[in-house]
Amino acid sequence: QVQLVESGGGLVQAGGSLELSCAASGRTFSSRTMGWFRQAPGKDREYVAGIFRSGVITDYADSVKARFTISRDNAKNTVYLQMKGLKPEDTAVYYCAAQKPMYSGNYGYAPAYEYWGQGTQVTVSS
Repeated sequence: QVQLVESGGGLVQAGGSLELSCAASGRTFSSRTMGWFRQAPGKDREYVAGIFRSGVITDYADSVKARFTISRDNAKNTVYLQMKGLKPEDTAVYYCAAQKPMYSGNYGYAPAYEYWGQGTQVTVSS
C-alpha cells in the first residue's frame, strides 16, 4: 500500500507561480513512474505531466509544456510540480499518481496508475 499526499496548492494571480509536492510512503517510490493529473469543475480528469523512475525522462501535456516542470527526489520519496506563468484555465484540483513498480505505462493513461493522492486545489485568479 502506498499513500500519496499532495501539498502546495493555493490561490495565485495569473502569471504567478506555485510548486506542488507529493510525498509517498513506502519503499517502492524509486521504482515507480509518477504522474500529475488535474480536474477542473465540470470537466474530465486531465493529464499534466509524468516522470520516469530515475527522473531522466519527463513528459508534458501540450497545455503546460514550457510552463510546468516535473521533478523528483527519490531520496525523499517526493515528486514535485513547479508551475510558472499560471493561467486561470490552470485552476483545478491537482492529483499525483504512482504506477506499479517497474511498470512503464503510457504517462497520460490514467488506468496505468495504481495509487492516487487526495488532491490539492490550485486556483488562479485573473
